Amino acid sequence: SRLPRKQGSILYCTTGIVLQWLQSDKHLSSISHVVLDEIHERNLQSDVLMSIIKDLLNVRQDLKVILMSATLNAEKFSEYFDHCPMIHIPGFTFPVVEYLLEDVIEKLRQVYTPEKTDRRLHWRRGFMQGHMSRPEKEEKEEIYRQQWPGYLRQLQGRYSASTISALEMMDDDKVDLDLIAALIRHIVLEEEDGAILVFLPGWDNISTLHELLMSQVMFKSDRFIIIPLHSLMPTVNQTQVFKKTPPGVRKIVIATNIAETSITIDDVVFVIDGGKIKETHFDTQNNISTMAAEWVSKANAKQRKGRAGRVQPGHCYHLYNGLRASLLDDYQLPEILRTPLEELCLQIKILRLGGIAYFLSKLMDPPSRDAVMLAINHLMELNALDRQEELTPLGVHLARLPVEPHIGKMILFGALFCCLDPVLTIAASLSFKDPFVIPLGKEKIADARRKELSKNSKSDHLTVVNAFTGWEEARSCGFRNEKDYCWEYFLSSNTMQMLHNMKGQFAEHLLAAGFVNSRNPKDPKSNTNSGNEKLLKAVICAGLYPKVAKIRPSFSKKRKMVKVCTKTDGSVNIHPKSVNVEETEFHYNWLVYHLKMRTSSIYLYDCTEVSPYCLLFFGGDISIQKDKDQDTIAVDEWIVFQSPEKIANLVKKLRKELDDLLQEKIESPQPVDWDDIKSRDTAVLTAIIDLITTQENEGVRNFAPRFQGERYS
Repeated sequence: SRLPRKQGSILYCTTGIVLQWLQSDKHLSSISHVVLDEIHERNLQSDVLMSIIKDLLNVRQDLKVILMSATLNAEKFSEYFDHCPMIHIPGFTFPVVEYLLEDVIEKLRQVYTPEKTDRRLHWRRGFMQGHMSRPEKEEKEEIYRQQWPGYLRQLQGRYSASTISALEMMDDDKVDLDLIAALIRHIVLEEEDGAILVFLPGWDNISTLHELLMSQVMFKSDRFIIIPLHSLMPTVNQTQVFKKTPPGVRKIVIATNIAETSITIDDVVFVIDGGKIKETHFDTQNNISTMAAEWVSKANAKQRKGRAGRVQPGHCYHLYNGLRASLLDDYQLPEILRTPLEELCLQIKILRLGGIAYFLSKLMDPPSRDAVMLAINHLMELNALDRQEELTPLGVHLARLPVEPHIGKMILFGALFCCLDPVLTIAASLSFKDPFVIPLGKEKIADARRKELSKNSKSDHLTVVNAFTGWEEARSCGFRNEKDYCWEYFLSSNTMQMLHNMKGQFAEHLLAAGFVNSRNPKDPKSNTNSGNEKLLKAVICAGLYPKVAKIRPSFSKKRKMVKVCTKTDGSVNIHPKSVNVEETEFHYNWLVYHLKMRTSSIYLYDCTEVSPYCLLFFGGDISIQKDKDQDTIAVDEWIVFQSPEKIANLVKKLRKELDDLLQEKIESPQPVDWDDIKSRDTAVLTAIIDLITTQENEGVRNFAPRFQGERYS
């Protein structure tokens, strides 16, 4: 690459790169100007960087800072930066005519009749169903309920009686796909040419609308190109979105909010705003992530409208009524207020920004004290922070790895047990996304291919490892083989390449820290045990604990089933995309999972079956107890196994040796020399691996796992 000019140069980089830079140069001493773009997105890292730069301006008064955004609450940002001046640069867009729900129904009243809904029943079950309870949202819903009758009276005389009647019948909180299909048909038959862009909250809505359109003879013709746009869709299908269509052909794009700012489709003339957006929140009281379709903000609605006026005058149809429009939030909730804070807390400490709670209190929108304390307590349980909230040796390593702390711990265990390459694949996938895609209409085939790649491992994590290994083999045989492999197994080639690159970055961090001898993830010395599936599951357990669920066999009249429970939630569900979702023949009674999320139900994402020994060696503190005259061994006093006293004592002794060895390696990192069979390190690790690997042949299946407490009896 070209070297910077002596007279000056411009570095384009992500927010994360600047935060890394600050670790070695806290004053950005070689930088004269900082330009922060897209600050309206309010992601976690940009909010933190703004706070750091605000403090830095007190020390570096020569530093020039420019904050930029296409859509911005400029006054709020100006106030945060001590009332700094604002510059507005108008851009040109063509005029866009906006329509509300009542306008749409008035246009379609001859061809569309909504499904009748008992609005009182809808209000009784509450707007917040499936949502995290937030007082300000509930307050707005109460205002909406009170003002609704008066709003309908205001519409009388301006709209037909049938339109007002339809508004009364509709379920305001539901995305009405039949209405959207009718509106698309109306645009096609009655309006001028131009692409149509439909905004929907998620995959289910997108696939259902696609099916709805394709079931109509009209849309099956070659006069239409219908393109679903979602991260689960194959990229090759989505490249059509940017291509100009031939004369007489209309493009219909069905997308999530990715089409608001991340991509630009130049030929869009008609926008249909479904009014909803999928948003993830973190419920600190129940320690669970939630995902639900929320109402868009006014800023979202403005962005969506702007998509329609890029090449000619356009039209934007908002599928919510005028009263709802007046009560929309101005902006989406910043990410810092709806996400776990553990990784951020480690960054604050590695950047030496002072006390965690104090620094976070200085952000533009500080997170709640409960959220901060929950994160600090989690990091203390992980032994990443000590009681004074200072980084432990483990915490220093976790802070320097660009992943969530529990994934960082998994990476360190992968290096220690010399099964590095597959563990880095898992870590990259959990940090970015899994590589599987789902072409519309081929969902069942895609599920079957994923199940095939699992090789009966009963592990979503090892399924990704198997997929990645196959991809590497195919890629070594040439470009065509790689493409064919991705096509056959419904994999994203771009995602695979990203995972490959991320693995290299992780290996660089491990090499710099001293845990490995090579920056190559596939270095043989780092992969002595990579073929040991049971050890890989143990290392996965080391990273994901205490995210543990118990499997309980259950029998219906028709078939055998399993029920899954967690300590705090009772019965939960394995997510439908998991290879374990229909599994009934588990070897053990335990799963570890990466994410627990509440949508319509509580789902576990990315889960792996693990054995009792995985939990005993890589879980929490263990203790030996007597329970009703039986010897037991417990993990954190809530996962209890029956065990002969001799085996329990052996496990406890080996666990103590492992914990001591880990502490030594964390404080003074160096690779394990597996060739030195006389060393204590090798002896301890080999003994543990032997127990994990051969336990089925050693007659230890008489461990009868059970939760304590009557909830799980």
